[in-house]
Amino acid sequence: MAEKLPPGLICACLIDRNRSAAPAAAKQTKAIAEKIDAETVMGPPPQGSIAYTTPWQALKEHVKEIDKTHLRDLLAEEGRTLALIKEYNGIYCDFSRQRVTEQTLELLYNLAREAQLQQKIDAMFKGEKINTTEGRPVLHVATRARRDQKIFVDGKDVVPDVWKVLDKIKDFSNKVRSGEWLGVTGKPIKNVVAVGIGGSFLGPLFVHTALRTDLTAGAAAVGRRLRFLANVDPIDVARALDQLRQEETMVVIISKTFTTAETMLNARTLRTWLTTELGEAAVAKHMVAVSTNIELVTAFGIEPQNAFGFWDWVGGRYSVCSAVGMLPLSLQYGFDMMEKFLMGANDVDDHFARAPFESNLPVLLGLLSIWNVSFLGYPARAILPYCQALAKLAPHIQQVSMESNGKGVDINGKPLPFDAGELDFGEPGTNGQHSFYQLIHQGRVVPCDFIGIVRSQQSVYLKGEIVSNHDELMCNFFAQADALAYGKSPVELRAQNVPDHLIPHRSFTGNRPSLSIMLPELSAYQVGQLLSLYEHRVAVQGFVWGVNSFDQWGVELGKVLASKVRQKMNETRTGNRKINAADAFNPSTMFMINKYLEGKNVLTYPEPRDVFPGDLLKPKD
Repeated sequence: MAEKLPPGLICACLIDRNRSAAPAAAKQTKAIAEKIDAETVMGPPPQGSIAYTTPWQALKEHVKEIDKTHLRDLLAEEGRTLALIKEYNGIYCDFSRQRVTEQTLELLYNLAREAQLQQKIDAMFKGEKINTTEGRPVLHVATRARRDQKIFVDGKDVVPDVWKVLDKIKDFSNKVRSGEWLGVTGKPIKNVVAVGIGGSFLGPLFVHTALRTDLTAGAAAVGRRLRFLANVDPIDVARALDQLRQEETMVVIISKTFTTAETMLNARTLRTWLTTELGEAAVAKHMVAVSTNIELVTAFGIEPQNAFGFWDWVGGRYSVCSAVGMLPLSLQYGFDMMEKFLMGANDVDDHFARAPFESNLPVLLGLLSIWNVSFLGYPARAILPYCQALAKLAPHIQQVSMESNGKGVDINGKPLPFDAGELDFGEPGTNGQHSFYQLIHQGRVVPCDFIGIVRSQQSVYLKGEIVSNHDELMCNFFAQADALAYGKSPVELRAQNVPDHLIPHRSFTGNRPSLSIMLPELSAYQVGQLLSLYEHRVAVQGFVWGVNSFDQWGVELGKVLASKVRQKMNETRTGNRKINAADAFNPSTMFMINKYLEGKNVLTYPEPRDVFPGDLLKPKD
């Protein structure tokens, strides 16, 4: 990061730094520097804050130029459009509907260089401890490394360790799927329930949902069921176990520390579900674990050889390529299928690490998000896959993005002088069109990611229809992006004889940014590519904003307070009393907990016993 320099020296440094930039961008950057010198608008910059650097200020000034443009005019420039279409190994990205010019991109590249983006990317791939608050490397890329790659942590190549676990998953999943591994009653295992929360749930669920209707993956999963149990809500338990038979079911408990409260309660619940029907011997044949805490796994009753490890340099929301996702997904689809998924992610990892900024898809995605959030003032982003198989992409990326970059301080612990992170949401098209698109067309400006597939996993075409069902879907994919960009003016409406009193209601301002991503198909390989693309996009944002994208201390406070409520609730029920002032809750919480307990019509627990009907969804008489 640049420190504040004497007035004359600032300009000299800027001119030298920008010799390779486009002339217009260099000229504007120089002008900004001169303005800063002349007006001395900044005090001493906080150590490491990107917001007080000249490239950041140049982008703030550049917004005035962009505000004079409209996307309908920018899209008329064919040369600009071609320059903003980028392709890599089947991934087609069209950035032409972003509110940017060539000059904008040059200024963003300057910002990336100022933030030492390439050095930070290199540090991540080298296994340096860039998660500074926890003293850890950030190496989810190692979980999908090729066997011939070398990635080091503290001088040790970790790739052999990664493949040792992957080979173990391959061997185990092959045994289960072939029927060599049988349940305690001698029946083959047909069903898997994966118990985990957060990244142990959202990433694997995204991949499972993406693959279940792919013809090749679907054929590999015939006769098998994969369910996920994340919430401690008994409704989620009921749905996860509905119509499953214990003797044909395997439970995979996913918890790095084997102490996560929600996961371990659900694990104990499913252990009871199994052993009530099959006896204690069922644990050895029907329960396995993904964890780093072998001691607690063993104490739970799971055989140590049935535990699959991963490492503290794999963050939960980045863990789907580790045993967290690979074990349950390999049990469902087979290891060979899931290895293709790993190689797709690895492919984009290589691209991210090596490609120059101008053609680097994750870098461009990240920089354009920074432009939208920090300079144009758009705090939200909609992820809109025109593919039902990607229905769980947005929920997964919500966590990857918002848990990573939802920070109020920089990596040095200093308050940020801007809002970091963005609000992510989404829904598959065309469902979203009949839901929240009203807001993004005529209400708030929300930059959109449109994601389309050239060859659908499934095909429907009816005689007499002029297009197939997938064609109809993609017609909307193309049209919605243009509708947001162009809008509709009062002049156009009057030409269509729209009554004057309706014109304000039917006008669309347009000039609403989006980007379009197309994949040739959605096989396991492309799912891996897409995952890596979005993971690294988030990293780019965090690297430039100067936040730690790899810790999540904000998740912890509510857990601590919940443990206090848990203890007091037990005390009041076993003691047949209400919560009172002595329990040290604020009045609102005290009244609310008592209202809850009264509504349950019981303040005491009966004698200890398991309440666990065999069919949890069976209606009451």
